[in-house]
Amino acid sequence: MPFKLRSNPMERNFGVSPIKKATRKVCLPKAKIARMSSEEKQKVINAKKAAADAGKQVRSSKSNITDGSTKSDGLRDWVKQDWRQVANPEKKCGEA
Repeated sequence: MPFKLRSNPMERNFGVSPIKKATRKVCLPKAKIARMSSEEKQKVINAKKAAADAGKQVRSSKSNITDGSTKSDGLRDWVKQDWRQVANPEKKCGEA
């Protein structure tokens, strides 16, 4: 037999995809990063790393930043913001 069957074919691992890789970058708008303390930045970075190590793509909602000062008129306004990496704000979100 060229392949091995699972002991129970109904067992599946739905939560983990071998194709998707979890990223360790944390991106937020540049203005928000400037207002954050170093402890808040480190909290968000650590939450994203922990999620990536667990194979998840999204960090825990416990690490969400809510300061109330960022008002958005919707998705169009949200997309136009200058998104930067929290660990290194000099780099844009997509840069390596």
